Amino acid sequence: MDLRFRDVAPTEEEREAVDVLLGPPSSAWDGGVRDDIRTARGGHEARERRDLLLPALHAVNDRVGWISEGALDYICRRLTVAPAEAYGVATFYALLSVEPRPRRVVHVCTDLACRAQGSEELCRALDGSLGPHGRPDGDGDVVWHHSPCLGLCERAPAALVLEAGECPRTAVVGPATAEAVTRAAAAPDRAGDEPPARAAVPQAGQDGLVLLRRVGAVDPASLDDYRAAGGYRALRRAFALGPAAIIREVLDAGLVGRGGAAFPTGRKWDATARQPDHPHYLVCNADESEPGTFKDRVVMEGDPFAVIEAMTVAAYATGCRRGFLYLRGEYPRALWLLTNAVERARERNLLGADILGSGFDFDVEIRRGGGAYICGEETAIFNSIEGYRGEPRSKPPFPVEKGLFGKPTVVNNVETLVNVLPILTGGAAAYAAVGTGGSTGTKLFCLSGTVRRPGIYELPFGATLRELLTLAGGVPEGRRLRAVLLGGAAGSFVRPGELDIPLTFEGTRAAGASLGSGVVLALDDSVDLTGVLLRIAAFFRDESCGQCVPCRVGTVRQEEALHRLARGSGAADVALLRDVGRAMRDASICGLGQTAWNAVESAIDRLGVFADGEKGRAS
Repeated sequence: MDLRFRDVAPTEEEREAVDVLLGPPSSAWDGGVRDDIRTARGGHEARERRDLLLPALHAVNDRVGWISEGALDYICRRLTVAPAEAYGVATFYALLSVEPRPRRVVHVCTDLACRAQGSEELCRALDGSLGPHGRPDGDGDVVWHHSPCLGLCERAPAALVLEAGECPRTAVVGPATAEAVTRAAAAPDRAGDEPPARAAVPQAGQDGLVLLRRVGAVDPASLDDYRAAGGYRALRRAFALGPAAIIREVLDAGLVGRGGAAFPTGRKWDATARQPDHPHYLVCNADESEPGTFKDRVVMEGDPFAVIEAMTVAAYATGCRRGFLYLRGEYPRALWLLTNAVERARERNLLGADILGSGFDFDVEIRRGGGAYICGEETAIFNSIEGYRGEPRSKPPFPVEKGLFGKPTVVNNVETLVNVLPILTGGAAAYAAVGTGGSTGTKLFCLSGTVRRPGIYELPFGATLRELLTLAGGVPEGRRLRAVLLGGAAGSFVRPGELDIPLTFEGTRAAGASLGSGVVLALDDSVDLTGVLLRIAAFFRDESCGQCVPCRVGTVRQEEALHRLARGSGAADVALLRDVGRAMRDASICGLGQTAWNAVESAIDRLGVFADGEKGRAS
């Protein structure tokens, strides 16, 4: 593609897709001068809204199925963005395409949980029914691709069908068979209804649930149902307490982040609230892309108003007037339900100006990711929202000082935010009484792999891994548990003899493992551990943003060494893996490179994989 402005006109369909988002240009587009183009959105000049670049690319991709040179050129003119920069953004995301492709695209998950449940066999079958992956079928109506984790791990193996058009259609298939995927690819609207969020919660309806108590008990599209079930009591108490007292409650409760870093939430809020620079921004990180993670999806699909209420509380406490909910691009149902929740909240004066007569103004804008794991990193989210490639930033400065648009920003994921609601309604002391001293409250665990009842489980911190697996019914009859991966692709393996590890941040750390975001992937003796490690290595290679050398080169070298070990190479490659792993851990800019070696290291040291040097068999 020639990365210069050229007189390449977009099609009428492409131009309409952009204009629906940006508003009509001030004068008819003639392929000429790009100056003085304004959007109808708030009267801002388009060049002041570079942050609309990713939404504009999504708009065309959703409408046509791919982004042509003419469409990209039109977007660049509307937003006064250099074509080379826009092209760099468009090619950064897996869900966008700058190459022609059919309007129907099928993404078939081949990641850890789906691999354990037979995705390889599914893909071989689809080669016959839909044609070779990556190439259109015989009629050119559909194309299918291997995909990293789709966040549908409780329904593994899973597939997602996206059909472009004026009214884009989606279909989720899981557990997927070749016949079901082929049927959905032919007609997404006839694929059958997606199971409700309740189906992902084996404990639904049981006593003792806190964060999941409304999932399946209320209509997620009804604000009245949410309020009847206790919704917005936390916000009213927040207005009665005031910002400083809210932060004190969160501090006293001992709430720490649920995304893996476990940083004290109250300290982050306090640091943001104290910043003299304004405006302050709030970002809800709903881009859970860690393989095996799907807890935030279930909360957003089953209790979306709780997410919006929690964001409003956090914004009030930290002095934010504007919030962004950065949603994973593979979650179409969550997008619809959250959009509905925002609209209903605005109608009832629960968002917008002077919320509930408090004098506090706050609104939420939903931004959809494009299929990039790295955008789960807090500073990569900022770049993505601002219209740049989703590459992490060096720290310091930290987000509480200079974050989104260079202003103080508080970033929390969905699970962290919704924990604030029971803290305010029940009190910090009651919240801190659950769990342990270092890990208070309850935790959502994403249990998948070869277990009888996969799903989201809510347990008090301190429950053991054995108790969690017992709740799920253990591995299938006749099988033997071989290993458990804690924390996802960036986590660590534990042995069957270590199931009494307490599921707390401090307990897993003491055991040489990691709780991470709550991924628990059980693998029985039918699973090829070498294949799992190769998939982890391929995942990190693909998802590295390439910004820093240790990660960009290290993830490739790691995968190459693992392939050689799988073919029977010796100890020299194990030593090379250790050297590469240490270099990535010590010198990478962000957590992706720093943790890319974790699971491989634990498989070698704890499980004995590659110990006998024979094609990766465990000793």
